[in-house]
Amino acid sequence: MMPACYLADLGLINALGHDKASVAQALFAGDLGLAPCDWVPGKPTYTAPVTAPLLPVPECLALYRSRNAQLALTAIAQIQSSIDQVKKRYPSARIAVVAGTSTSGIAEGEDAVAHWQGEGERPEHYHYRAQEIGNLAELIADYCQLQGVAYTLSTACSSSGHALASAQRLLATDMADAVIAGGADSLCRLTVNGFAALDSVSEGPCTPFGEGRTGINIGEAAAFFMVTREPIGGRIQLLGAGASSDAHHISAPDPAGSGAEAAIKTALEQAQLAPADINYINLHGTGTPLNDAMESAVVSRLFPHGPKVSSSKGQLGHTLGAAGATEAGLMWLALLNDSGKLPPHCYHGHYDPALPNLNLVQVGDCVSAEKRRCYLSNSFAFGGNNAAIILGVQNES
Repeated sequence: MMPACYLADLGLINALGHDKASVAQALFAGDLGLAPCDWVPGKPTYTAPVTAPLLPVPECLALYRSRNAQLALTAIAQIQSSIDQVKKRYPSARIAVVAGTSTSGIAEGEDAVAHWQGEGERPEHYHYRAQEIGNLAELIADYCQLQGVAYTLSTACSSSGHALASAQRLLATDMADAVIAGGADSLCRLTVNGFAALDSVSEGPCTPFGEGRTGINIGEAAAFFMVTREPIGGRIQLLGAGASSDAHHISAPDPAGSGAEAAIKTALEQAQLAPADINYINLHGTGTPLNDAMESAVVSRLFPHGPKVSSSKGQLGHTLGAAGATEAGLMWLALLNDSGKLPPHCYHGHYDPALPNLNLVQVGDCVSAEKRRCYLSNSFAFGGNNAAIILGVQNES
């Protein structure tokens, strides 16, 4: 059994809001953050952009300057008091950073290429370092003046789910006393058009598990937790984490769901929970035909008691490398809600009759207070790279 691991604080920004309070209000109300996008030639689609102002990247970190960096720093600023608190308790060399991303500063790279094509030279203030995939944890460590372990994971849509599991391991192996863990991803044309080339982008708002679903809406977000061994500032625990790689196909999931099932079972085993102990599941739920078919089969097979389930992607899009931490953040907000209110499942309302029945959350639905709340979040990625995270509240009866 892993030692106790607490998610002491959360910084969060996405299409639903600019901080925890605004995201929570929009989340539980069932608001949508999707907007029309004309980036795909000859095909309409929707994305889920962040519309709130973002913090600038300081001049001393100008080489990292990108929208992705701004998203991350805007979330980090929300947990600055927790960062200051752990810096007083532990040496900076014992505070680690693990971040997940899949886009980094690609949007700035696109602008640089366009400038070069038009002007024949690279923009004066552009540096390739801004779009290096591995730069996010380094940026945060430099920004927070930390000297501990710092690394970035990029496993596509499971990146920041794995970042949380990595934080847990760093604490368990005594490689750190506290960890800033999460992820950020920003919108860019390359990603939107890349998914469109795979016929995975929906022309309208995405409809996870819905009849006639055709694909995803890409969103942008950042979510970062302060992860500690002690309940500094809160009682929400990371109870279990599981990972697997089924390597079935570069982009399609294993139809049998063997890898996804293995990750979920590992998380349950680590948390010392039975499937029946899970009373809410945040589904990966992308709105693609293959993913939703695989995931619904796995969930109905592993959880025959029919826990409440929902996908957040109908509200805030698929935030790719930030999705694992973002959706863990939504569970974190739900666990803080004493009424047991859950994130709703937002789609066109017509469930695909070809899929196993799932107990979808409606706006206002709650988990009973009669038993401990244990929530599972699934993140599945290209190459069959799977992550499962279980959160709960310490000593909740």
